[in-house]
Amino acid sequence: MTEAVVLTLPGISTADPSPLAALTSRQKAAVLVLQLGREASAPVLAQLSETELEQLSTEVAHLGTVDPDIAAAVLEEFAVSLTTQPSGLRGGMDAARGLLNASIGSDRGDIIADRVSQNFVGTPFAFLQKLDARQVVSFLADEHPQTIALVLAHLPADLASRALAGLGHDLQASVAHRIAVMDRTTPEVIRQVEENLERRLSSLGLASSLSAVGGVRPLVEIINRSDRATERMLLEGLEAIDPDLAEQVRSQMFRFEDMVTLDDKSIQLILRQVQVNELATALKGVSDGVRNRVMQNMSERAALSLAEEIDLLGPVRVHVVEESQAGVVRVIRKLEEEGQIMIGRGDEDAFVA
Repeated sequence: MTEAVVLTLPGISTADPSPLAALTSRQKAAVLVLQLGREASAPVLAQLSETELEQLSTEVAHLGTVDPDIAAAVLEEFAVSLTTQPSGLRGGMDAARGLLNASIGSDRGDIIADRVSQNFVGTPFAFLQKLDARQVVSFLADEHPQTIALVLAHLPADLASRALAGLGHDLQASVAHRIAVMDRTTPEVIRQVEENLERRLSSLGLASSLSAVGGVRPLVEIINRSDRATERMLLEGLEAIDPDLAEQVRSQMFRFEDMVTLDDKSIQLILRQVQVNELATALKGVSDGVRNRVMQNMSERAALSLAEEIDLLGPVRVHVVEESQAGVVRVIRKLEEEGQIMIGRGDEDAFVA
């Protein structure tokens, strides 16, 4: 499924070339054409071949909301004045069709636009990305938990986590459970839900434009970006509904390989709680970076002993390695619950000395 591109890089100076680093030449051209407008861009587009027009129109159709910083950076690159250009440009299929019709006429433009449209599917529920978390909560609060779960599973994790945190405690747990057990939803069902919500949003006079994922991983991504209080409430609520699923979510929230993100003192404390044979099994098959990070926090003698233990194990079944890694993760979670180590969460404030 093709997703719409939302070109947003907040907080970056227009003089900083970094906003353009991730853009292709065609994406830059699409942003530039949007800023020129239909009349000014028509003479330029008229010089392009039909293939070039189709490629450029596809990029215009894929554009979501263009961040003003990126729009300004594109204009700087093309040495175009910023003073008369609007911010908050909006791409989309309608914009692509309008540019084509203005530049090469409606007959030929519609033919190309129809071809582009056949291969283009927008990001589901993209119209809700224009709202802040409180507006999303207010808008979705009276919907069925399954509908809320479907929507949050498609929103960016940062926005989804803030919206989930704003729901009532019981509703939070129900929605979290539904996200985790959600499998596949037909495009037609998503389209119907999308249309109904967009129609209702439009009638409220808020904002508006808009397929299927769910499962444990999206829920983990949402929870990882939540504050600790929300995380605790979600997991407790999930535990009450489905203990096995709650444990599955917990096991994925911090993976064995994530040890490399902890500070040396925390790693050393963890290692003192783990048996050498279990650690050796857990380290079988991991990257050299993970293994080296662990051994750097051991004495030279202990590291050599661990390396010998790993070699003596020989081939080990994957499920045995995963069980040992899960055991180490349980130690990590216990130490965190006791307040002896700290694991970063989402956008949590860091400590400074």
